[in-house]
Amino acid sequence: MADPLGTAAELRAALDAGAVSAVDLVDAAHARADAVEPQIKALLHPRWEAARAEAAESDDRRAAAGSASNLDGIPIVLKDNIVQRDEPATCASRILEGYRSPFSATVVDRLREAGAIIVARTNMDEFAMGSSTENSAFGATRNPWDLERVPGGSSGGSAAAVAAGIVPLALGSDTGGSIRQPASFSGVVGMKPTYGRVSRFGLVAFASSLDQIGPFARTAEDAAWLVDAISGHDPHDSTSLPEPALATTAALTTPGGGHADVAGLTIGIPRASGDQAGLSPGVEERVREAVAVLEAAGAKTCEVSLPHTRYGVAAYYLVCTAEASSNLARFDGVRYGRRVEGPEGGITAMYEYTRAAGFGDEVKRRILLGTYALSAGYYDAYYRKAQQVRTLLRRDFEQAFEACDIIAMPTVPETAFRVGEKSDDPLAMYLADIFTVSANLVGAPGISLPCGFDQDLPVGLQLVGPPLEDARVLRVAHAFQQLTRHHEPRPSL
Repeated sequence: MADPLGTAAELRAALDAGAVSAVDLVDAAHARADAVEPQIKALLHPRWEAARAEAAESDDRRAAAGSASNLDGIPIVLKDNIVQRDEPATCASRILEGYRSPFSATVVDRLREAGAIIVARTNMDEFAMGSSTENSAFGATRNPWDLERVPGGSSGGSAAAVAAGIVPLALGSDTGGSIRQPASFSGVVGMKPTYGRVSRFGLVAFASSLDQIGPFARTAEDAAWLVDAISGHDPHDSTSLPEPALATTAALTTPGGGHADVAGLTIGIPRASGDQAGLSPGVEERVREAVAVLEAAGAKTCEVSLPHTRYGVAAYYLVCTAEASSNLARFDGVRYGRRVEGPEGGITAMYEYTRAAGFGDEVKRRILLGTYALSAGYYDAYYRKAQQVRTLLRRDFEQAFEACDIIAMPTVPETAFRVGEKSDDPLAMYLADIFTVSANLVGAPGISLPCGFDQDLPVGLQLVGPPLEDARVLRVAHAFQQLTRHHEPRPSL
């Protein structure tokens, strides 16, 4: 019998060979969750019974057809801000406690069409606002590599579920690094596709011009399978690009069937600046070693200038909080979700009591910041200025990609920090996003993949490509994983 905790590609091969059934895989995921969930607390809403029934249908399809799609029968989990019909979707917030969605996100429909088995929803920072998954109304998730540390955020539950071996695949959302940062902290692969490549219909909005759904996996190959399944134009999403579904899996191999290599590619290394003042020496060394591996395989390197990235965090936190202030206005206790009636009567009092009781501290902080940035007299000074910085950043990246094919940098300046270490210092938490926010601001695809360890904690290498070059990003990531074994170690839970 194949390893039930293997990669999606390994499980697909075992299913095709008849060594396991899809029901076996769901049962294995259930057993693994029972074993590790008391320690990591990655899952919010398991659906084992329904998943087992869907797995049985997958087994019947495979038996009748003799073959199936890459994802048919493979267990997967969803971040709790991606809605599924008749299932809870709380965004890890008290304000949506008890809510069940009347419709499914487009990515959920596409997963089900591909035969993937959704086994649970995962913990997250409330409304995707955070970098540690400590801001969940239902308790913090722990890092499988060190239970005293955070798994990253805001998609920490999805990253931890893959790292702990509950499932080989997960979906998260990335607004300023919320897939790539937890992928780095948790030692897995995490990708943010080009903005608009994956439909946001059914993703509970945080910052609409930045949010993007993407995969977690153990390998770039598995991530490519998932990206290809969920991408493509969606008329329900006005920001969806008029492009067909991606076919990145084909880019991972040469026409002769061999693994694609990096020979002839030019890798851009951002010129050192004040942005790197907080960069851990261990992280810097692992990333430098990873680039050397690609150089030894035939890639060239060059230095590129991204002068406005030093303003990226400031611009990001103005744009995202302004958009959050607008998007979260809908959670008012009137139409759905929690309603709190206070001692004072009237609709305004009900709004105030509901939002005060329903939102956590970090969500309130960002709503207040965003409302201030959009208020009369401050719009031009803050929000408009941030959008101008966004334009400058886009030009920086366009110029850089004239000299290189892909940019390599750390995903995060440090390894996973301890639970509670930065809870009282939100600015320190925000500054940890320095290497990830720019890809969201310019809409570029980015991926984090394991590139070694610093003091027994995973380090992530980030690769950022030009917009629409998702296949190139995955190709380089896959080539790196063919040359190294950094993605193979597992935490000893």
